[in-house]
Amino acid sequence: MTEATQRTSDSGVSIWLDDLSRSRIESGSLQDLIANKNVVGVTTNPSIFQKALAEVGPYDEQLKELGKVDVETAIRELTTTDVRNATDIFREIAEATDFVDGRVSIEVDPRLAHETEATEVQAVELWEKVNRPNAMIKIPATLEGLPAITATLAKGISVNVTLIFSLERYEQVIDAFIEGIAQADANGHDLKHIGSVASFFVSRVDTAVDAKLEEIGTDEAKALEGKAAIANARIAYELFENKFANDPRWAALEAKGAKKQRPLWASTGTKNPNYSDCVYVDELVGPFIVNTMPEKTLNALADHGNGAPTIAGTYEESHAVMDKLAELGIDFKAVTDKLEADGVAAFIKSWDSVLTDVQAGIDRVNG
Repeated sequence: MTEATQRTSDSGVSIWLDDLSRSRIESGSLQDLIANKNVVGVTTNPSIFQKALAEVGPYDEQLKELGKVDVETAIRELTTTDVRNATDIFREIAEATDFVDGRVSIEVDPRLAHETEATEVQAVELWEKVNRPNAMIKIPATLEGLPAITATLAKGISVNVTLIFSLERYEQVIDAFIEGIAQADANGHDLKHIGSVASFFVSRVDTAVDAKLEEIGTDEAKALEGKAAIANARIAYELFENKFANDPRWAALEAKGAKKQRPLWASTGTKNPNYSDCVYVDELVGPFIVNTMPEKTLNALADHGNGAPTIAGTYEESHAVMDKLAELGIDFKAVTDKLEADGVAAFIKSWDSVLTDVQAGIDRVNG
């Protein structure tokens, strides 16, 4: 293990890789990251599968076996096979951590982001198709996604809630989670192995807010560049601490073996070259956290990251940053609403590309 990744893990952060492909599994790359860089889980999304399934070669054998199936079926088979194989690689970690880590996430079709019932149905289908206890089903935190999150957890299915940008939505996600676990308990499910994380997006917030600060152009505005995302995430962590410490419903469920829904920092690759290439890891270190990162960010952390705790004692400062943004006229709710809408749209665009690439693969291998 590298010193920085080990220090990050020792500080309470579970390092997950935000990437998966057939070639990564078959080459041994994933196993190497587990062995040498403290990786204990994997997240996927439509953009990741777009990149993976565009590769010519790794999926041809399975496509030949599938024959001339419809493209939706082929995508389901290819992606769930990768996730199933990855969960098997992580099974030992899952068992050693009582299924806190060793998780691999697969996302529902992004075109269902605003369809509650269809999301619920596909969440069950994906869970049963992967058929591994250390899988997680990703459901977006749209308003329509919230009841689907509760309903999926109520069935005993582990959930990764994705595309969270605002504190308001994050609180709704926690409430949906607690209600889902309460229903799972009422339905007779063993709560011990139902896992959940709340994927709170980070770097995209700075990209959006920094653009507005540049437009304002004052010294005061420029002094706030690169601060919104970290402040927003740190206040989200404060919310996490307070909600799970003070909700009486949660205390009763935890006594029955339920595990907290951990905050997961997503979108942690640095987009602004003026910022540290591991800033969204190093500035968000604390206990009960997951940080999922692309391999480039993971390598930066391993090479020169810090990994020491950096959230404790920052809440007052973080609230002050958000207050200053408001004083400058930045409507943060409007920013996060747009980021959510753009995130869904980007994943749908990636999914459209997946449909095209996999259809091309089907046509190619079938002559």
